[in-house]
Amino acid sequence: MRTVSRGAVPALTTEQMRAVDRAMVDDLHIELVQMMENAGRSLAELAITRFSPTSVTVLAGPGGNGGGGLVAGRHLANRGCQVQIVLSEPGRLTPVPAHQADILARMGVTIARQPATADLVIDALIGYSLRGDPAGAAAELITWTTGQAAPVLALDTPSGLDLTTGVAGTPAVRATATLTLALPKAGLLDAPGVGELYLADISVPPLVYQRMGIAVPELFRQSSLLRIGPSASSAPLVR
Repeated sequence: MRTVSRGAVPALTTEQMRAVDRAMVDDLHIELVQMMENAGRSLAELAITRFSPTSVTVLAGPGGNGGGGLVAGRHLANRGCQVQIVLSEPGRLTPVPAHQADILARMGVTIARQPATADLVIDALIGYSLRGDPAGAAAELITWTTGQAAPVLALDTPSGLDLTTGVAGTPAVRATATLTLALPKAGLLDAPGVGELYLADISVPPLVYQRMGIAVPELFRQSSLLRIGPSASSAPLVR
């Protein structure tokens, strides 16, 4: 897997990431279900290559972040993992994540009320939409996660982390590794609890960044999954 220096990759604020998502859907008609599939497939690939789990517990919120976790659960089940899904708010799933949950149910993947120990925990509870400290069932699942001996792989951000400031709320996930999407978010770069930082392509065309005035190198020319390494003064791209 190629490693990219942090100094070679621009970081986005949460507002800029919202603008990217809007441009994808509104301007280019690249729909949420397509981006979610790309994110979840990459998350499953990283789970397999980095952690080689036999069993996986996926903690999924009701929005797009949770939907990406559900897609990952499908791909992991297809690749022979024993997968358990726990929904933080099963009655509030937005349409695309609800579609992903329906697929899993039709596949016979376990959708449980309470999490169980596993070789790997996937945190897909809260994405960049966090406002204040986590609460309710999400907070309970985050607290459960912090008590697990298994490694934790977070999607886009460890739940509870403010992606603009890098300040961790109470409670917050401490991830072994984090797979962020499209471009790193500013709050991830020096924040506690992020662990190893990886980056996945969700098919954002260069035109989106060009219109925003953001210069982005050809990060995904050889692979849709990258490791984000430490900053370097020369900011090289290395294999």
